[in-house]
Amino acid sequence: MVRLVQSLAAWGTPEFKTVLKQEIEALDIAQLPLVAAMTGGSVPVAGSVEVMVLNSSEADDAIHAKVGIFFQSIIAGCACADDPTPENENNEYCDIELMIDKETAESDIVMSQA
Repeated sequence: MVRLVQSLAAWGTPEFKTVLKQEIEALDIAQLPLVAAMTGGSVPVAGSVEVMVLNSSEADDAIHAKVGIFFQSIIAGCACADDPTPENENNEYCDIELMIDKETAESDIVMSQA
């Protein structure tokens, strides 16, 4: 499970959106549910994630946030020298929802249901 400690600490301050953005962008790409959102590729490209915080709110036990994620994907192939389909990067986008536990900073990350 992902722990967003810095984001929890920044909750209620003007820096919250910036800190949350930075913390998500620093995550390993495998920790984000990007594969389910891909339309042009089959593998998300590491280091291509850019986050936009759409909204956030507070409940009794958690902070809820919805974020948009821009990223790139590729169609994985054999990458042989004579492969006629070079690896082209595709622009992708998805919305995810975060629930950050206010005591532990443990965070559930799921695809947004529009």
